[in-house]
Amino acid sequence: MLQLLHIENIAVIDEADITFDSGFIALTGETGAGKSIVIDAMGAVLGQRTSRDLIRTGAGKSFVSAVFTGVPDMPALTECGLAPEDGELLLQREIFADGKNACRVCGRPVTVAQLRRIGSGLLNIHGQHDGQQLLDEEQHGAYLDSFGHVDGALDEYRTHYEAMEAIRKKFRSLQMDEAEKERRVDSLQFQIKELERAQLKAGEEEELLQRRNLLRNSEKFMSAIQGGLWYLSGGDEGGGALASLSEASDALAGARNLDEQFSQLCQRLSNLYSEAYDVAETLRDMESAFDFSPEELDELESRADLLYRLKKKYGPTVEDMLEYLEARREELDQIAFAADIAARLEKDLKKARAQVLKAGKALTEARKAAAKELEARIQDELRQLDMPKVRFSICFDEKEPDASGMDAVRFLMSANVGEELRPINKVASGGELARIMLALKNVLAENETIGTLVFDEVDTGVSGRAAQKVAEKLAQVSRRKQVLCVTHLPQLAAMADVHFSVEKGERNGRTYTSVVRLDREQRKQELARLTGGAKVTKAMLAGAEELIDAAEEYRKGL
Repeated sequence: MLQLLHIENIAVIDEADITFDSGFIALTGETGAGKSIVIDAMGAVLGQRTSRDLIRTGAGKSFVSAVFTGVPDMPALTECGLAPEDGELLLQREIFADGKNACRVCGRPVTVAQLRRIGSGLLNIHGQHDGQQLLDEEQHGAYLDSFGHVDGALDEYRTHYEAMEAIRKKFRSLQMDEAEKERRVDSLQFQIKELERAQLKAGEEEELLQRRNLLRNSEKFMSAIQGGLWYLSGGDEGGGALASLSEASDALAGARNLDEQFSQLCQRLSNLYSEAYDVAETLRDMESAFDFSPEELDELESRADLLYRLKKKYGPTVEDMLEYLEARREELDQIAFAADIAARLEKDLKKARAQVLKAGKALTEARKAAAKELEARIQDELRQLDMPKVRFSICFDEKEPDASGMDAVRFLMSANVGEELRPINKVASGGELARIMLALKNVLAENETIGTLVFDEVDTGVSGRAAQKVAEKLAQVSRRKQVLCVTHLPQLAAMADVHFSVEKGERNGRTYTSVVRLDREQRKQELARLTGGAKVTKAMLAGAEELIDAAEEYRKGL
């Protein structure tokens, strides 16, 4: 569960520390006070997309950290080489004014993507617009798959579907009209002939450039070689470094047996002579081996120019051009034998489609089995949310196979007795959408390991008796998971085990938002404000106390 949230320089929040308990936690406050900013801060530390605009005016960066307790080992943590310390996990994120981020988990740097994967297993935020997702029928299949755990059947289906699509892509590539085919054949034949005439060889370009560089600088090379030889070996009249080293060695030789120092000097001179002699021999070999021909240089220049022109058309290296040549040969063969290849691919496509249909049927059966259970669960949840007359059903329509399967899944409902089942987006009111979404989220959350659920004003459009039922449902859920709810409804706020108020004020010409944990008397004042507005009467306070007492009695019954 979320134990501590620390916020610095997020919008109008200068600094705040919020300590959370288990159970049901309510967050209330005037519109615009900053309740959603607390949720934004939670999203930021969970790795969700954020903006530099979130940084408080005048600050260079914002900072959010969160401590979670009771955290099990998770694959997302293992991938990062992390593990909870006694079940405790510290998440941190800094957002800088230049758009950069610094994220850490247990003090170790991670990427935003890694932080998001870890955060998704710790806390779930359900926003006030989530109910609108129910209006998008393309989302219905995803909800069903999440509930039914059909991953195995879905993976099996997708494997066959992707294989079929690969064959279909090859088959379509062979289908072209005769005029297009002739144009393509002419183009391929020209490219192949041009590359074949060049007689390309892997690695030739490097050798060519080395040789061309040598020939271009032949005079400098010969001058260097001959100069080195003259100074080492001397000219026709003798001299040179080798002769001088030999004479120096002879001069010291008479004393080498008289003193150890002279012996060492003689040895050093001998080593110098040997090394100089080797250098001189190497230069002589280079001189005799050097063969310069203006015709050869012209040939190399022409070859380099040819390679340059071909590279502009067919690839950055000789190896790339050879690969291109092979690919064009294969394509030409493919066109030449297109009819035979197409016939074979058509047979393969039929076999692959049969596999897709078989796997798709198994996936449909798994989904329909899950749908029956989900229908029953949602129906039961809706009864508890004061919607006993509502009928909920999941409809399956067959569709052409795609990456998601062969099923068009739609959620249907009937809001009133005697009315036929219709798509949710045609008949559901805002309040009904909110409760259906709450029912769905509650059912899906039971199978998740996530320990904290955050509901951001999901009670929009709900009031009266329905609001009371929503409050009771959240209280029930909070006995299994930590529940944090941002709300404007007194029924929900009264039902909470812990109540926070988000309050906005001014100090030294700046707006500041604080998060205050309320005691019982403060809760009465806040509930009265939620009920009656700015002017709080004794009757409102008495009503608020009755709400708190009734909520405490209900929670004891849980």
